Amino acid sequence: MKEKYDREAAVRLLADKQRLLSESGIDRYPRRSDFRPDEVCAIKAFLGPWPRALEAAGLKQTDKSE
Repeated sequence: MKEKYDREAAVRLLADKQRLLSESGIDRYPRRSDFRPDEVCAIKAFLGPWPRALEAAGLKQTDKSE
């Protein structure tokens, strides 16, 4: 049975993956390739393009140069 996603679930997927990477000593942001295709679709549907999704999940700072 497929899991139902919402915005909170998409944020949780990214945050959980970031935590697992950090615990494994891997110093990078989660990549699309770290997730199943249905998870990538949910993340992008609720949070936008990948860089914006990382920002929305609080993992990456907004790159705004003024």
